Amino acid sequence: MSENNQIDSDEISLKELILKLREWGVYLKSKWKAIILICFLGASVGLTYALIEKPNYKGALTFAMEEDKSSGSGGAGLSGALGLASSFGIDLGGAGGGGAFAASNLSELMKSRLIVEKVLLNSTIIKGKNTTLAEYYININKLRESWDKKPALKNIHFLPGSDRLNFTLQQDSILKQIHKKLIEIDKLSIMQKDKKVTILSIEVTSEDEIFSKMFCENLAKETSDFYIQTKSKKAKINVDVLQKQVDSVKNELNNSITGVAQAADNIYNLNPALNIKSAGSKQKLVDVQANTAILTNLAVQLELAKITLRKETPLIQLIDRPILPLEKEKTGKLKALIIGGLFAGFLSVIYLISGLLFKKLLD
Repeated sequence: MSENNQIDSDEISLKELILKLREWGVYLKSKWKAIILICFLGASVGLTYALIEKPNYKGALTFAMEEDKSSGSGGAGLSGALGLASSFGIDLGGAGGGGAFAASNLSELMKSRLIVEKVLLNSTIIKGKNTTLAEYYININKLRESWDKKPALKNIHFLPGSDRLNFTLQQDSILKQIHKKLIEIDKLSIMQKDKKVTILSIEVTSEDEIFSKMFCENLAKETSDFYIQTKSKKAKINVDVLQKQVDSVKNELNNSITGVAQAADNIYNLNPALNIKSAGSKQKLVDVQANTAILTNLAVQLELAKITLRKETPLIQLIDRPILPLEKEKTGKLKALIIGGLFAGFLSVIYLISGLLFKKLLD
């Protein structure tokens, strides 16, 4: 008995729904003029937006991450040489990658405030003028017009060669806001198509074509420079130290060779019975032999250190650069007209049905 009541209840609910939909259809049909008018207004708004909308320019750069060269025949040979040097207590620096410079972490590194600020504050030539991207960003976005009313911001500039450590609180705040804007998802995109592929791409979108191109290129350059200064820092220190040692020993060897020649001149035609007089010459000769052996060993170490440094530089191999004119992104007129009309029509239907339901509740 209860099952029959449940079926009857479902049938009644379905009938009520159909009747409601039919009632709404009739009501909306009676308001077709208003709906068409609202759709027309919505389409007009969409078309107007498409006409006045400023286009966005997308700068795209593709680069390849440096792979771990310790694998394979060439890497095995270098690893063997480094291992041999290590067995003698010579630390020439590691050759492994990873860490902050792994492909999975590079996106966050490029979006960091440190890297973005370096890009914004570096001196660059734009339209024949030496300036910074920070100053250019402020000008193209007309931010200084609103700052004129604020005395603390009126005379703020980010000129080439400015010392970042001497920036005021207002300058720090401005850079922070610019950084926040630039790393938004629709402004900066750093993608790796496949985890197995070390090719990544940077896409920068802005309303200025030149800014998109230069920010994209400089972002890759600054990341590469940061890599060289950090990941290869130990290897660079080893090269510098070994180079100084080689130069020092070479000078000592030259002095020893000169000393041998002078001692030989002093004992020329010396009585063979006076052996003590030749002791100085023999000592200088020992110094020459010792310095020669030391210099040979240091020269080998220096070349190995240079190989290690070259192996770790650079991180980024550029494949494609942004080339003017850049890809333009702008809403099409037809697309804006259709979307505006449909959206306005949808809102008008919701409004009319809501008004009908509200009216019935009051009755």
